[in-house]
Amino acid sequence: MSDAVAKTGTRDVLRALRQPKVLAMLLLGFSSGLPLYLVGNTMGYWMRENGSELSAIGFLSWVGLAYTLKFLWAPIIDKTDVPLLGRLGHRRGWMLLSQIIVAAGLAGMAIVQPQGGLMVFGALALMAAFASATQDIVIDAWRIEIADNKEELGLLTSGTQIGYRSALLVTDALILILATYIGWAPSYWVMALLMGVGILAALFLAREPVASQAPEVAEHVPLWTMSGLWDAIVGPFVSFFKTHGKWALLMLAAISLYRLPDFVMGPMNNPFYADIGLSKEFVGEVRASIGLIASVLGIAAAGISAVRFGFIPTLLAGAILGPGSNAAFTWVAYAGGDHGVFVAAMFIDGFATGFAGTALVAYMSSLTSIGYTATQYALLSSFYALLGKVLKGFSGVAVETLQATHGQIGGYALFFLGTALAGIPALLLCLWLSRQMRAEQQPALAQNRSTG
Repeated sequence: MSDAVAKTGTRDVLRALRQPKVLAMLLLGFSSGLPLYLVGNTMGYWMRENGSELSAIGFLSWVGLAYTLKFLWAPIIDKTDVPLLGRLGHRRGWMLLSQIIVAAGLAGMAIVQPQGGLMVFGALALMAAFASATQDIVIDAWRIEIADNKEELGLLTSGTQIGYRSALLVTDALILILATYIGWAPSYWVMALLMGVGILAALFLAREPVASQAPEVAEHVPLWTMSGLWDAIVGPFVSFFKTHGKWALLMLAAISLYRLPDFVMGPMNNPFYADIGLSKEFVGEVRASIGLIASVLGIAAAGISAVRFGFIPTLLAGAILGPGSNAAFTWVAYAGGDHGVFVAAMFIDGFATGFAGTALVAYMSSLTSIGYTATQYALLSSFYALLGKVLKGFSGVAVETLQATHGQIGGYALFFLGTALAGIPALLLCLWLSRQMRAEQQPALAQNRSTG
């Protein structure tokens, strides 16, 4: 990349940052990320402090399967408008409805609390997770459809990740500090109110994408007919495999294993901190400072890498960095919760997670087709989460089994190391994908050189 091209790209980015849709994307990214830990890892911390068993925490993490199964109802999101709210537009109407339901689910969790009965508490968490997954379907489709070109899509993807990671900071770090002083239930009330960020963005900043009303989409036959159902359910799959041909299965396999280590480890992180004696306040402070800085650096590095080297090399780098952060927690376990080691591990984890997450989102976004944006992206994001979210339900059982023979700390350490090793298959698939793509591009590059 020449200096002139780099400078032009920088000027384009700075101009784009002044666009309302970039600000909207930041806020919608925040709204998208806010519920994730509140029905997952942070919920597990709350449950553990209330005396819940690790196995119960692991099994209740299955409410997160709503994010994995969202491709099942994504065709409805793609092809129908919300009654009443549909006047805001196809995408915006669904955004607003899902955001209101998420807020209601979080408020319900604050009212019931774990001690009020895990069945009801879990049902409210599932309600929030289902609505949150629906929100993700719409926001992902909006991000792809609102972009004018690939460069802007990359910018919007980075904006999404910054907003998303900011929300994870709030729900994985700041809420721990808040809960120390005012308790878990009031903290969840605050989180429910923070869903207003997304609601305001949907109402006043986000405009309806032209792509969602394009002729090839708008003129489809009604959904509730045989041909309409076929187009809504089968059409996205046919289009995806037709577009990507023989590489489609390899792409899906790499995506499905890419974040497996993170998902499997996730439910045990916060119970681990509680068991080794790290206070909520300290964990929250480190995540809000070192963790935030590292995450932003990781996101920025992935964005620069994608522009300079392309999606596949960036994806490959993320496949190396991601599992490395899991191994850092083994270091924390054997260090006995040493504060300095924990800070270092948080920096590694923040950078690696930010880089790998941005790399995967950018790559998946580049694979979708207009007309099936919501369904195809939901399918891809479901593939990347399905196996991990099924297996993470057994994470508590795995730790308890290891602890029976290796002690409390040894059980955690071996579990974290095992999740890091689970990243090897994804790395191998990304290497294969990178090699195949380079081999396919070489004839075209040779021809360009000969004609140039």
